[in-house]
Amino acid sequence: MQLTPPTLPEDPADALAAVGALRRLADQVEDAAVERALHDGWSWTDVAEALGVTRQAVHKKHARRLRGTGVGLRRGAR
Repeated sequence: MQLTPPTLPEDPADALAAVGALRRLADQVEDAAVERALHDGWSWTDVAEALGVTRQAVHKKHARRLRGTGVGLRRGAR
């Protein structure tokens, strides 16, 4: 997926606030996508490969939040 680079606001404070807002949004999108993938039977390895990170990194970031949600937290492949 290719994204067009945005035009930055003139004020650095506005530009940095936008960066913070985008990071929070990206985290929310990632949380939802990881939860959906695991719910659909993806393994931690599958999710990690799709995100371009290690299985350990994605597990560390998301496993605690997902406990108790009914999402399978298995290690196996899809």
